[in-house]
Amino acid sequence: MQDTLHLSSAAAAITPLPLQNPNFPSIPRPKHLQLPPHSSTKPPTISLPANPAPLPISPATPENSQIQEIILYLDSLGVDSFHCLHSHPPLISTPVSQIQSTVDFLLSLGVTVHDLRRIFPMCPELLTSPTSATVIRATTFLLREARVAAADLRRVIHRRPRLLTCSVERQLRPALYFLQGTIGIEDVSRFTFLLSCSVELKFIPRIEYLQKLGFSYRDTIVMFRRFPSLFCYSIKENFEPKFDYFVVEMGRDLKELVAFPHYFSFSLENRIKPRHGMCVEKGVCLALPTMLKLSEARFRGRLEVCCSSSAPVRTSPLWNTSINTHGDDVT
Repeated sequence: MQDTLHLSSAAAAITPLPLQNPNFPSIPRPKHLQLPPHSSTKPPTISLPANPAPLPISPATPENSQIQEIILYLDSLGVDSFHCLHSHPPLISTPVSQIQSTVDFLLSLGVTVHDLRRIFPMCPELLTSPTSATVIRATTFLLREARVAAADLRRVIHRRPRLLTCSVERQLRPALYFLQGTIGIEDVSRFTFLLSCSVELKFIPRIEYLQKLGFSYRDTIVMFRRFPSLFCYSIKENFEPKFDYFVVEMGRDLKELVAFPHYFSFSLENRIKPRHGMCVEKGVCLALPTMLKLSEARFRGRLEVCCSSSAPVRTSPLWNTSINTHGDDVT
């Protein structure tokens, strides 16, 4: 009781502070900023259960465990596992034992682990292709039918690993027969990268396109035989712009392309246009191999020689410029 009276008298002795400072006049609050009147309503209380249940944690599924094994195995080889999984989703459901079988087979062929780091991201389908039914059969085809030397097999796989994922009956053998029989390429082992191309979707459309440009069927076949890589070039992005420039701007004869189809392998903006422009400026017309194959220094030197010398007479051996069909010798 005495404690209560003592607290009451102490409270009464405290002088309340003024709400406003007399030296600073009060500024009334605008109506749109006035706070609503204080409500005496209490917020609802939330009662927690006496024994809250823990959140459920999903156990590791066999699928997640398999993906982890794939990632760990590929990472141990230094292969970009995330790129392979992202670009080829079927890899997720591939047993690790199958991947190991393919890796072991490739290593037995002389392919190195360093090669695998390029091969698998380039062709992740190889990781999901059945080893016995597809990979080994394709390898046997390359050695026995395409006549690839055992010493060259690693180079062939390194350049075009997709070959080992192709069906022998539906893809590899038809392409081989077309290149040998129709085009007349005797040694297809030099152009094994073409064996993974479709005859119907790749080879025939390009032959038909060159015929539409005015080449005879015979000349078209000759062009592809002299330069088989021509099959790999895009019609829209390569053939069309380069052929238009050849005919419209350069005004040259189609026979030159038959003799030197390698023209389509040179950059239009970085090689063909600049060098043709320099020839026009100097008033010189060079053979296509001379104009395109020489290094920059040798090309400029050839221009200077042509400009500083007089034109040969018709009886001179220099009058006719020979063109090597394979583009090896430039005169």
